[in-house]
This record gives sequence, structure tokens and C-alpha cells, in this order.
Amino acid sequence: MFGAPRNPISAYAKVDMETSITEASPHKLVLLLFDGAIQACATARIHMENKEIAEKGMAVSKAINIITNGLKASLDMESGGELAERLAALYDYMVQRLLFANLKNQPAALTEVSNLLLDLRDAWAQIAPERQQANAA
Repeated sequence: MFGAPRNPISAYAKVDMETSITEASPHKLVLLLFDGAIQACATARIHMENKEIAEKGMAVSKAINIITNGLKASLDMESGGELAERLAALYDYMVQRLLFANLKNQPAALTEVSNLLLDLRDAWAQIAPERQQANAA
């Protein structure tokens, strides 16, 4: 009835991630999206280097999904003004570069997207609500 988990590390990571998501603030959720997209790009690069075509495609698709349906979808285009428009355009550019990387096996394009995501993640982390409260005090 109860078998041993096939991969206890994966099971732990899944539970840990689910706990992080359910307990996360909206700000933290965006950080998790950045982390997921960055990780998917890194995974795609490893699969690209190992010539694992199907796995590479799945990792690139995961990164595209996170960028499109997570990061871009979370933009408030009405309130965000020009900043939201520019971020939406940047996310579209990232998706194009990921598609190019996948189609042409170009690790440089994966690195470019990862670096853009890292820069945005770092900037987002700097505006954490906790930091704003600490700076105000």
C-alpha cells in the first residue's frame, strides 16, 4: 500500500517548494518565478551540451512558460505604465531568444536570458517590502 518514495530527494524538494509557495508573499512568489526560469535555462544548457534534445526542449519550454504565464502575466499594464510596457517587451524578447537557442542550439542565447533574469531578480529583491520597512525605520 505504502511504498518507499522512488526518489526521496525529489519528494523532499517538491514538498519544500509547495510549502514555500503556499507561505509566500506576492513579492516572494515573483522571486520564485525568477528562480524557476533561471533554473530552467541552466537545465536547458546542460541538456544542450549533452545533446539531449527532448530534455532541452522541455527545459526551454518550462522557462518560456514561466516567463510568459508567470512573470509577464503578473504585470499590471494599467497601473504599471511605461515600466510595465518595457518589462513586457523584455519578456517577449527573452522568449524569442529562448526559441532561437532551442532551434539553433545556441548556449549563448540561454546565457543572455539567464543574465537578464538574474539582473531583474536582483532588482526585484532590492525592493522587498521587508527592506522598504527597514529603510523607513
